Amino acid sequence: DGVCLLFCFSLSLQTLHSGRARIIRRDQMKLFVSEGNPHCVKVLVVLELTGVKCDVQLVNHEDKVVPFLNRPVLPVLLLPSGQHLFSPNAICQYLFEVGGKEASNSSSQFLEWEATELQPVLIQALHMVALQGKTHDAGLVLKGSLSWLEQCLSKRRTQFLTAETVTVADIVLWAAFYPILADPGFSAGELQLVRDWFERVGLIPACVRASQKVLQGKGLESLKNFLKKQPTPHTQRKDSQPSTNTEDLDPAMTEEEIEATAQAWCKGLPDCPDAPQRQHPILPQEGKRNVLVTSALPYVNNVPHLGNIIGCVLSADVFARYGRLRGWNLLYVCGTDEYGTATENKAREEGLTPREICDKYHTVHSAIYKWFQIDFDYFGRTTTDRQTEISQNIFWRLHERGFLLEDTVEQLRCERCQRFLADRFVEGVCPHCRYPEARGDQCDKCGRLINAVELKEPQCKVCGQTPVIRTSKHLFLDLPKLEGDLEQWLERSLSSGDWTPNAKHITHSWIRDGLKPRCITRDLQWGTPVPHPDYREKVFYVWFDAPIGYLSITANYTSQWEKWWKNPQQVELYNFMAKDNVPFHSVVFPCSLLGAQDNYTLVNHLIATEYLNYEDTKFSKSRGVGVFGDMAKDTGIVSDVWRFYLLYMRPEGQDSAFCWADMALKNNSELLNNLGNFINRAGMFVSKFFEGCVPEIVLREEDKCLIAQVCWELKQYIQLLDKVRIRDALKCILNISRHGNQYIQVNEPWKKIKGGDNDRQRAGTVTAVSVNMACLLSVLLEPYMPTVSVTIRAQLQAPACCGSAMLAADGCFLRSLSTGHRIGTVSPLFQKLGSEQIEALRKRFGGQQVWKNSPISTAPKATATAEPATNASVSAADPQRATQLAAAVSEQGDKVRALKAQKADKSVITVEVNKLLELKKELALTEGKNPEPSPQKGKKK
Repeated sequence: DGVCLLFCFSLSLQTLHSGRARIIRRDQMKLFVSEGNPHCVKVLVVLELTGVKCDVQLVNHEDKVVPFLNRPVLPVLLLPSGQHLFSPNAICQYLFEVGGKEASNSSSQFLEWEATELQPVLIQALHMVALQGKTHDAGLVLKGSLSWLEQCLSKRRTQFLTAETVTVADIVLWAAFYPILADPGFSAGELQLVRDWFERVGLIPACVRASQKVLQGKGLESLKNFLKKQPTPHTQRKDSQPSTNTEDLDPAMTEEEIEATAQAWCKGLPDCPDAPQRQHPILPQEGKRNVLVTSALPYVNNVPHLGNIIGCVLSADVFARYGRLRGWNLLYVCGTDEYGTATENKAREEGLTPREICDKYHTVHSAIYKWFQIDFDYFGRTTTDRQTEISQNIFWRLHERGFLLEDTVEQLRCERCQRFLADRFVEGVCPHCRYPEARGDQCDKCGRLINAVELKEPQCKVCGQTPVIRTSKHLFLDLPKLEGDLEQWLERSLSSGDWTPNAKHITHSWIRDGLKPRCITRDLQWGTPVPHPDYREKVFYVWFDAPIGYLSITANYTSQWEKWWKNPQQVELYNFMAKDNVPFHSVVFPCSLLGAQDNYTLVNHLIATEYLNYEDTKFSKSRGVGVFGDMAKDTGIVSDVWRFYLLYMRPEGQDSAFCWADMALKNNSELLNNLGNFINRAGMFVSKFFEGCVPEIVLREEDKCLIAQVCWELKQYIQLLDKVRIRDALKCILNISRHGNQYIQVNEPWKKIKGGDNDRQRAGTVTAVSVNMACLLSVLLEPYMPTVSVTIRAQLQAPACCGSAMLAADGCFLRSLSTGHRIGTVSPLFQKLGSEQIEALRKRFGGQQVWKNSPISTAPKATATAEPATNASVSAADPQRATQLAAAVSEQGDKVRALKAQKADKSVITVEVNKLLELKKELALTEGKNPEPSPQKGKKK
């Protein structure tokens, strides 16, 4: 959760840096606010609503309250420990919690949306209204955000955003919108639900008093001084606006333009050599566009699910294939991220060594990506000598230049295991929601980030003993010292490159909130060794070490790796990832390379997706929910169809969800009835009516208009993919086949072929134009559906150079199949997905199925996003599963009895008893019963 991340990052890392976690006395806190600052409204409302005792001090905008930040930031909450909270939403959430009101998952999601999506457009709108008087333009800027909020309210039956009473989400969003919506000159249009909600929240006395105190009754006028001190927001470029439905666009072309496109089409393909085969190693070349593509390195400790695949490797693969078609000199590298706590933990779970786990799952990942047709130039791994060599070299360069600092931190240590416990080697009771199996870094139930020393009743996951708090010395990357260099580089990269809006927003939020030193070492055994003599028993923290894997993987591919990674003048670097990886690629890793001062290639284009969910929940291997990479091929659905649907649903601007019914709909309508129908009909007309040879062409005006329309879609396709708008470019392909189907339907060549000479000639022209459109579609489909693309070209016996010719810089639709060209055997490209097949797959992947590589005896854990699998109703008994669960119940029962006999700690016994109760409930359900939920010990009702 982004808001929880900001809150816990600002609190827990400062606690880590100071070396102690103190109990906070509420009556010693101090809140700094300023007049005319809209962010201060929300914190004052929350302070009054929660009743938390806190001194409030009014200061000027320019006052520097947080000493370690380079710029003034307000509001700020000073804690008795000397720590500062300076993210407004984090302050609000903290005050609610101190006041005994925990934020729900839904509230946290609204807070994340407000911070990452709403604030950038809101500050732009405020500038327009308050400083420029452009009320109408501000309305256009905010239209999308207000419409989204209206939709959210329309789906709820509560008085407020998430409940019948006001929550932190209501206050934060109300205060954000207040300066705009309270202005009588601003019109929110037909958004009645937003207006009603805004008025309900505004009637709360605390809201009235806070807005009066901060804005002094002057409305937007009071914001002018504050806004003048803020950086001028950049107007979004047209290409960075939310996705446009290209089906609704109607190109306006002059008669001259239509005639020019028709003449170019008639000339056919220019003489061009066949596309050269890739020769390895691929190295940068003078005079060519040299493109280096990476996708976030997947963790080796588990099997990737569909969301992992679309967020990283598949999106990068589409762009890499497209770049090769364009003739760019392109290298695509990736590999498994194999060091760190998660790997050690997985090795312990499966009874293997970390090296054996890495070997096992590297093979699993490689096989999955091969099946999905991910065309890496090299797929490596991070557990290599080159990784150690390059990581340690960067470390020493940072050390020599003074960009590292030392500090002691408090950590949990297991005296029986004689080791400090990394985050995922400790479990305990969550300090926020009391969930009994929270990890040392995050609670799976409430989603909060946790500092391990904050856990209640912690226990070592290896031996079950209670750890003790000990201090340990660590090294930190001094991010504040590198902030100036980072900002200069970011200004250049953001202005010249293609960064997705979420990547920009997340990066700006980190910079805005001020950088803090970041720990780069861990007390682990499995990792890249720290070469410093004082830290020989430590390894590098995975988020310092993992991005360096891009360099070491390239170094394992070619000894001339520095031509890619130390050549920023000639190389363009594209990073693909999900949004949770952004700050490490846009702040932490660039700071490491900037501090090393060795002319490293830094990212030019950072492409981040939102999250892909599964149906109405999250992917969970432990609960058997969702499709994971090793299971997709067992569904009977070919990889090209998987690729198509994932790319069609690619979460470019907001989270999206995989849905079986929708997948069937898109397959049957877009692939079968639209794309496949057009390509098959075009080829069949050639075979059936013209003995397999492309007929003579006599263009009419309507044919020329169609060619011009297809040419326009082709140019759109190129422009969109150049900007890495992968999903929108796919719509251009479908638009072309829609135009083709309509063209065939209107001209009815199957009827005209039976008529006189003119009708037969007309049938020939329509058939020839259509089959050439099919050839173009085979080219455009290559990045998305490579096997289908090859199949179409084989059926049409298309010339090998047609792709590179039509995807040249001008993007002209050219006739690839001339009169007399003989095509091959034409056959259908796609199969229908039936409702029974889809329903069976939905049930199969809806929970409780047995997964490969998953121990049967492990009980599913409840998560914060869905009810436990054991609460699902079961319509019929499953004897095989019941046998497996009965054995698991027996095994877990023995474990509980043994712990009681050993007089183990009560908290340890409680955790295991809860697991036993869950297993028993699941067994009853699997036997076809529907038991009442058993009460769990230690839980208040």
